[in-house]
Amino acid sequence: MRLDASVFWTESNNATAGFPRTAFVKRDRRMPRPGIVPSSPRSATFAVLAGAVALGLALTGCTTATPDRSDEPAAGGTLTYASGDAEPTCLDPHVGGNYPQALVSSQFLESLVSLDTDGTIIPWLADSWSVSDDGLSWEFTLKDDVSFTDGTPLDAAAVQANIAHLQDPETGSSTGYLALAKVTGTEAVSDSVVRFTLAQPDSALLESLAQPWLAIESPTALTRSQDENCAAPVGTGPFIVDSWVKQNAITLMRNEDYTSPPADAEHAGPAYLESIVWRFIPDSASRYAALQAGEVDVIDNAQPDTISQAESSDTIVHLDAPRPGASNRIELNSGKAPFNDAAVREAFIRSANVDDAVASLFQGSAERSYSALSSVEPLGVSEPDLFDYDPDAAAELLDGAGWSQKDSDGYRVKDGVRLTVVFPVSTNQSIPAEQSLFEQIQATAKETGFDVQLTKLDLSSWYTALGSNAYDAVSAPYTKIGPDVLRILFHADGITPAPSGYFANHAQVNNPELDSLLTEADQTNDADQRASLYEDAQELILNGYYILPLYDQQNHFLLGSAVEGARALPTVSTPAFYDAWLNR
Repeated sequence: MRLDASVFWTESNNATAGFPRTAFVKRDRRMPRPGIVPSSPRSATFAVLAGAVALGLALTGCTTATPDRSDEPAAGGTLTYASGDAEPTCLDPHVGGNYPQALVSSQFLESLVSLDTDGTIIPWLADSWSVSDDGLSWEFTLKDDVSFTDGTPLDAAAVQANIAHLQDPETGSSTGYLALAKVTGTEAVSDSVVRFTLAQPDSALLESLAQPWLAIESPTALTRSQDENCAAPVGTGPFIVDSWVKQNAITLMRNEDYTSPPADAEHAGPAYLESIVWRFIPDSASRYAALQAGEVDVIDNAQPDTISQAESSDTIVHLDAPRPGASNRIELNSGKAPFNDAAVREAFIRSANVDDAVASLFQGSAERSYSALSSVEPLGVSEPDLFDYDPDAAAELLDGAGWSQKDSDGYRVKDGVRLTVVFPVSTNQSIPAEQSLFEQIQATAKETGFDVQLTKLDLSSWYTALGSNAYDAVSAPYTKIGPDVLRILFHADGITPAPSGYFANHAQVNNPELDSLLTEADQTNDADQRASLYEDAQELILNGYYILPLYDQQNHFLLGSAVEGARALPTVSTPAFYDAWLNR
């Protein structure tokens, strides 16, 4: 059974689920995900299980196999979570800043602010905040009587230490470093008030601070060596890193002195669970078998076939929580041949039969995207007509661009050079269905004359390929709350690497008109003007054929029927187990 936007339905009924399936509409700024109430465009990301499982089962007509279930939360027990994401090399999300880090660190680190299910910024470690009229100064008032789990108090100096840590090149931050690009300094106004000074207004600052990659850590712990801090970061969260046996599991223990839940939490005080064992099981079939056998309670990275099986089960709940920010997409390197020619970029996109591949490979677990933004982003623009599979049009475009000849293998050539697309694929970041999708794109593009060279690489080698510009196409997930992700991904400044060596503008878009739109959008607090600017920016990105949108970044969690109260956080869709308890 599926839980999506707080609604359960079986696979046979998910076309309606009591709500209209809203198709993406051309130039429609608000793109509700199919099955989601249009007035709550973010709600697919923020599906909440707390107290709803029994109701959901009634709605779908399912019954559980476990009798005598309680309706009241019970304290104690160990929840076992099995992740299919790559095991982090460092548990501190300040270092680097990838999604596997966010998944686990959301259990023991907390941010200054969070989001509710409507996308409104709400308090977390900061009780309140204010911004100056010129947008260049922000003040955050911190919660009283909060301490890190090493006893260090949460105060203005602690926040200052975290900003300094994120901005220190030696930390090697990518996501957090980019998010704080406009912050030029901090000041402790008092023990409980910290002031941020900005070089330019940043309308996305609060969204950035809500992300787990900018979570607040103990300043005492940050003085340790990076290796020590990577092994066991210290936060204010409901759980504490107890141990980490690499290539096996992380054990998290309950913080008995916990006092700082976000404003939308279901209870106060310590977590119900006594502990969480966070296992790493790369193989999808093995993860699902462990869930079925009761060896684990929750799995992530559920694959289309197991999702289909789970939704016909009466003992497993499917939590569908697509990530905000950018859609999953293929980025075409416009900084060098052959994709420095817009006609060739369009020809490649017209050669890719994505619709059929998504339909066949994802078995209804993903919807085709025609946008640079996730469907949970209300300012997203969708342009289906730009991405029609049309090999005849692709052939005409290539002929007009001078790629009119073919070699003996059927590939296009120009001046003796084959039309080659070097496409490195990270085996750590792409799921099997996605890798099969890339192979189908490779096959249909070959019919038009593109030699797509898929190379499977581990994560380190993949980053090296990107850093050395040894790619023509790449699929690089990037999660950031809100439409400001467009600035990170497509502004010319994003071609310059952060101190970590990472750069986000993999399409290497260098368009002054686009840069101007993204800069202005980032600096205005006028909602209508911001929406209009982001719409115009997306039109330039999509009509420039810099990307081939695929589908939302997928988060599919499967939960055993004993798990109550778990949810996906209303920030970047990481699982949260503070309110969770075991009904067994």
